[in-house]
Amino acid sequence: MLGQQDSRSNDPLRRATAVLRERPWARRLISGLSVIMVLVAVGVLGYPVYTNLYQDRVQGGLSDQLATGELEQAYRTDSVAEGDSLTRLKIPSLNVDVVVVEGTTASALRAGAGHYRDSPLPCELGNVAIAGHRTTYGKPFNQLDLMKPGHIVILETPVGSCTYTVNKDPFIVAPTDLSVLSPTPNGTLTLTTCHPKNSAAQRLIVTADLEGPAASA
Repeated sequence: MLGQQDSRSNDPLRRATAVLRERPWARRLISGLSVIMVLVAVGVLGYPVYTNLYQDRVQGGLSDQLATGELEQAYRTDSVAEGDSLTRLKIPSLNVDVVVVEGTTASALRAGAGHYRDSPLPCELGNVAIAGHRTTYGKPFNQLDLMKPGHIVILETPVGSCTYTVNKDPFIVAPTDLSVLSPTPNGTLTLTTCHPKNSAAQRLIVTADLEGPAASA
């Protein structure tokens, strides 16, 4: 009998059950932790859904704005405000069709994709740089790693459109490597997004060359 009691006392599950039975506060603590874990799981799973719905609603307004005369005038004078529509970006091979806003602040990028303010306007000479989300806010650049040389990217601005052709396979750089945003003498398009998915540890880069003449300044 004594040996049987010793065996039970050494059973972790039995000891835990005894503690919970004798200490109501322990039961309440475990119940509280369970609720917290469920809420955290719901938040993690639901956040991307929320951001995608938010981006979808914002894109509707940006599409309307892109067609206005006020936006065209602001574009011609290079005075598009942070977060306002700048260009529509299409990647046929990935079924991407997204309005890119001016700026790459966290607020601006809730639209899904944003233009680096220090880079030239779309279709102009130089290195036009655009950043896009990969897993949230519509995730327009989710499959950017699948792009291949020869794939095209179309930019439609308030004053015209142009086409870029991808010139090399996607490549990865450190977040601190800003050389990919450096000016270029010819028409270049640089697309940037986080890598790997669900991480900001690195940056995935796609570069493309402007086809045809650059837009007039």
